[in-house]
Amino acid sequence: MTWRPGLMARLVMAQSLVVLVGLATLSAVAFVVGPPLLRRHLRSAMGAVSPHVSRHLEDAFLAAGSIALGIAIAAFLAAAVAAAVLITRRLSRPLHDLADAADRVTAGDYTARLGPTLLGPEYETLTSAFNTMADALENTERTRRRLLGDVAHELRTPLATIEAYVEGLADGVRILDAHTLDVLGAQTTRLHRLVEDISLVSRAEEHRLGLMRDTLPVARPANAAAAAVGPGFQAKGVDLRVTVAPGTPPVDADRDRLVQVLVNVLTNALRHTPAGGKVTLAAEPSDRGVVISVADTGEGIAPEHLPHVFERFYRADTARDREHGGSGIGLAIARALVHAHGGTITASSDGPGRGAVFRIGLPAASDRPDLQGSNVEA
Repeated sequence: MTWRPGLMARLVMAQSLVVLVGLATLSAVAFVVGPPLLRRHLRSAMGAVSPHVSRHLEDAFLAAGSIALGIAIAAFLAAAVAAAVLITRRLSRPLHDLADAADRVTAGDYTARLGPTLLGPEYETLTSAFNTMADALENTERTRRRLLGDVAHELRTPLATIEAYVEGLADGVRILDAHTLDVLGAQTTRLHRLVEDISLVSRAEEHRLGLMRDTLPVARPANAAAAAVGPGFQAKGVDLRVTVAPGTPPVDADRDRLVQVLVNVLTNALRHTPAGGKVTLAAEPSDRGVVISVADTGEGIAPEHLPHVFERFYRADTARDREHGGSGIGLAIARALVHAHGGTITASSDGPGRGAVFRIGLPAASDRPDLQGSNVEA
């Protein structure tokens, strides 16, 4: 294997080269230019000087210069080596830390981070880039692990149901009647929906979701979402109202995805609002664009659950939500799609029994008079 000099050796060689060039220049000036200047000054100061005295003085001058240059060479080389050692130690420590952190990440430890080096903007940029990469890898790994656990947990119930019915059919305990087909079909549909939802939210969170953006009035996706969930509201006896305030600007959004967001939030509101309750879908202008809110008069959300309502598969009341067939991922999808549009989504509630309000903030598109909102109720 070909030997290659390390950082310290390269620094020593580089500084030695600079020192030698400087000393060569100094020697040329001292030994070539020095003696004529000495003779000129002797003549100016003392007049005619015998050749013996002149030669003696020149020899003394050259000897003194040689001694001075020898000492300077030794001092410069010693200083160059000392500086190279100090600089190498100072520079190599962050590089060793970087190599160790990279090895930890390679081994699967995504918590490895680099501290500040105080070596200037170049090293700080490198450190920041590594930490950003490690953050992204840690988030991806956390998402992967949580997703695997969530999928295993969510698949267990429908698979157990399907397995029980299949075993019942095989043992002759059950017959292949309409009820059995309905149950098997419902659980299969649930599995299919779960897979689609997980794929969607994962792609959205990883910024791999393509959006077909267009400038559209908020009333259009609001009414489309209300129409999609309307039968469910009517069947349960929950009143649904849609209101878009005058002057509400249009948004630059993917219509289908925005409808999906509103359907998910409205479905969640319906799930937690008892018969005789009311859900209001409203849109109005705001300082930063448009705010779309979904307010219900339902069960409300306890303070300890509010920070988690947009997490995948999070349920404040597990048993109740499973009875209603929710996948536990609808609000996570809504948040991912809203963020993909550059917006925000929040949840608030005064507590159990006092309803909840979900607010979606979206940036406004360019103002177009023909796309301004109007009062609409459904």
